[in-house]
Amino acid sequence: MAAFAGAALIILGVFLLIMLLLSVKVIRPYQKGLVERLGKFNRILEPGIHFIIPFMERVKVVDMREHVVDVPPQEVICKDNVVVTVDAVVYYQILDPVKVVYNVSNFLMAIIKLAQTNLRAIIGEMELDETLSGRDIINAKLREELDKITDRWGVKITRVEIQRIDPPKDIQDAMAKQMTAEREKRAMILLAEGKKEAAIKEAEGQKQSAILKAEGEKQRKILVAEGQAEAIRKVLEALKLADEKYLTLQYIEKMPELAKYGNLIVPYDTEALIGLLRILQKVKDVPIPEPPKPPTGDNPGNEGASTNPSEDELKKLKNPME
Repeated sequence: MAAFAGAALIILGVFLLIMLLLSVKVIRPYQKGLVERLGKFNRILEPGIHFIIPFMERVKVVDMREHVVDVPPQEVICKDNVVVTVDAVVYYQILDPVKVVYNVSNFLMAIIKLAQTNLRAIIGEMELDETLSGRDIINAKLREELDKITDRWGVKITRVEIQRIDPPKDIQDAMAKQMTAEREKRAMILLAEGKKEAAIKEAEGQKQSAILKAEGEKQRKILVAEGQAEAIRKVLEALKLADEKYLTLQYIEKMPELAKYGNLIVPYDTEALIGLLRILQKVKDVPIPEPPKPPTGDNPGNEGASTNPSEDELKKLKNPME
């Protein structure tokens, strides 16, 4: 009898231990628990340690973190009857665990099918070029449509991203050729603009060089003219200070040197020159030819003039610098 009582106590202890283990539930920080008592929703368990009634209450744990679901690729017809292959990813977060458990049976399947149908509707209203360049528009419209429907499921659609939009092979080849032609066009335009800019710069450089050369030539001519003017001024000043007879002697001394170059035309007053030579004849006994007689009636005032030099002229000739 004692052995039977001991075995009963052991069985009771094991049963109580099992019941205790079954009654303890630990909810993690990113989870919430839904307690069902006898098949009916009873309460929500927050993160921490909780006790339930074993065999009468059951706990469903819901993950409250943000999740991502991959929308499988599907073929979609654009507005211009081009078939493209589109896939996407959807990011969502559960806000109400009660709705997500009791308002939809298979949430993941529901959100995938919903994203596929809305993708077909949105892209079907757009042409191929708009589809390829309007990813942001597609993402915004798809997120808005999904958020409206999933609101009653207690889910918030946080983000939608189109992964790829693949047109048919022939269209891809045509697009590649178009892109190559566009790049070559831009390269040729840039090359032409570069040549144009280089030609403009070269022309501006030549223009500036010509201007500088002209300025230099102008300055050179001005300096040369100023030098010549200064030289003439000095010569004129020296001539003003020189004696007329002395200048005549210098003129006569240079005549033999000038005669070396052939026929010589002397632009000088003949009578004055003959008068000077007569003075030299008396001083140095050099024979001098008679002066030419002036034509009759041309200069009657000079017929009676004396050509013999005076004593004062002889003195001036001997001392020209006095």
